[in-house]
Amino acid sequence: MQKVISKDGTSIAYEKVGKGPALILVDGALCSRDFGPMRKIAELLSNNFTVYFYDRRGRNQSGDTKPYSVEHEVEDIEALVKEANGPVYLAGSSSGAALALRAAASGLNIAKLALFEPPYLKGAGGHEPPVDAQAQLQKRVDEGNRGAAVKYFMHDMVGLPSIMTAIFPITPVWKKLKGVAHTLPYDAAVLGDFSIPLALAKSIRIPTLVGAGTKSPKPMQDTMKRVVEAIPGSKLYMLKGQTHNASPKSLATMFTEFFN
Repeated sequence: MQKVISKDGTSIAYEKVGKGPALILVDGALCSRDFGPMRKIAELLSNNFTVYFYDRRGRNQSGDTKPYSVEHEVEDIEALVKEANGPVYLAGSSSGAALALRAAASGLNIAKLALFEPPYLKGAGGHEPPVDAQAQLQKRVDEGNRGAAVKYFMHDMVGLPSIMTAIFPITPVWKKLKGVAHTLPYDAAVLGDFSIPLALAKSIRIPTLVGAGTKSPKPMQDTMKRVVEAIPGSKLYMLKGQTHNASPKSLATMFTEFFN
């Protein structure tokens, strides 16, 4: 594990594996270097790229300087881009894809951008997260009820049935989920009102790939098509047989084909 210092002084923990062009991976909600798909994805990509994967601020071994802002999360990626002696390739999944889009739109030294299912679901015709999701999550975190924050995220933001959120506390991953629950308001902040940030998307001028799973709900697939329409010259990549929780192998294949 290594660290870079972001612009506001926050220490960001990361690992670097492989050889070849620099590729930075950006995690979605609740994930870190030690929990979630990114370590496996990095390993699968390491024969073709020098892969940087990191703990988003507040998670695992990264710092959590207050107050939080989305701009600071973009600055964390900027610090990694500089560490990698950009230009770099940038790839994100779920809320990490929304953060990656913001990083690309901010003008960082990024050569290509890959996004997998940023959940811009407002007006998509399916489940819509509450507009006050960030405030609701922050309220539960401030009250010291991280479990309630995770359940709110799973049920109200993601749209999982109540029976599934009721089961989570007895699963082996519950402790890890609660351990990073205080960062869920950060993911909500990155997503804003959960609509496609059209002005940012239209400003992107680098080659961009937008991925979606063929087994993801139709509203998600339709949203990815609208993201492609918003980003000039971008292309859609459908991952056969995959949902929002796409396998590391399928994501690594998509990234390899696009970035090579």
